[in-house]
Amino acid sequence: MSRMLGKDAAGLEGAVELLQDRFYWQQRTDVPAETATVHYFCTDQTLCYEPFYDDFGPLNLSKFWRYVQLLRAKFAAANLQGKRIVHVSSPDKRKSTNAAWLAGAYLVHECDVSPEDANDIFASSVKGCPFVPFRDASQAPSSFHLTLLDCFAGLWKAKQLQYFDLEKFDCWEYEHYEQVEHGDWNIITPKFIAFSGPSGTKTEIYPGLYSMVPSDYFDIWRKKGVGAVVRLNKKSYDSRDFTRAGFRHHDLYFIDGSCPPEPIARRFLEIAENEPGVLAIHCKAGLGRTGTLIGLYCMKHHGMTAREFIAWNRIVRPGSIIGPQQHYLCEWESKMWAEGARMRGETGVKSPATAGLGSEGKAGGV
Repeated sequence: MSRMLGKDAAGLEGAVELLQDRFYWQQRTDVPAETATVHYFCTDQTLCYEPFYDDFGPLNLSKFWRYVQLLRAKFAAANLQGKRIVHVSSPDKRKSTNAAWLAGAYLVHECDVSPEDANDIFASSVKGCPFVPFRDASQAPSSFHLTLLDCFAGLWKAKQLQYFDLEKFDCWEYEHYEQVEHGDWNIITPKFIAFSGPSGTKTEIYPGLYSMVPSDYFDIWRKKGVGAVVRLNKKSYDSRDFTRAGFRHHDLYFIDGSCPPEPIARRFLEIAENEPGVLAIHCKAGLGRTGTLIGLYCMKHHGMTAREFIAWNRIVRPGSIIGPQQHYLCEWESKMWAEGARMRGETGVKSPATAGLGSEGKAGGV
């Protein structure tokens, strides 16, 4: 059922009602001045995505955290009580898709609106086709469409699985350590940290910026409970740098941008299932190969769908999982669910929710 307002709603023509009489989303070219009854705001220029190539979203976890804090403040502000609050977004499809992601994610996380209902609000209420699917961070043509529904579902599942707690989320730490000069790492789940591969010796990449070496990670890895490091790329440092510091180290090399051969996938799962501590995993950039293997574990042990995991991985660590790796996770999905069910001693395999899931490269949802 459409929740788009008509011409009788002054200043809100074409707006989508997200929370009755309180919160709206509207596409327009301007941000109107506040009135006695309506407050407008826009995040198109303040919460932005930093692309690798032609990718444009979804906006990451710190941007979502900042958006939630912004809305909480607006809803609590004395001068905005009784006013309708409208998130305005540009007609630019990429900007409006990210704006819809933020607003819909707020409903999912803060208001317990289901991913499907959040998606339906936009799908049934917005005229035309103002949204475009997210894509991978490769230079090749996109072969896999990640939708708003996928992103809402990934956030929903991650919250259910307690992958993160927004109330305890350290935005400063996240934004500090995601930078190359500070280690380029993110906590994907409580079990896994993804990071960019270190060098054997400190090298100046460009003036003032030096490559990371294993010892740069020792203190923070101990603080985070890391027990072992898994290297997926060609050797660029001596593994003994980590083992001498008390960390276990595993080499599981496979070609950059490719999908893991089955023996590699099986060995990774075995390592993860037997490692009592946190696993810090890297390939060259800590994006494609790294995210793909973590995804196998999360499908097997936590019942995530491939699409949910790809979405969540990119929300936490933009640029993760590229090209054929996206399809690979979809192909391994049912196998991982079945193996996880057997491991838990379940009788029969009841697939996790797959609402909106279409073909391997396409899904329902906007």
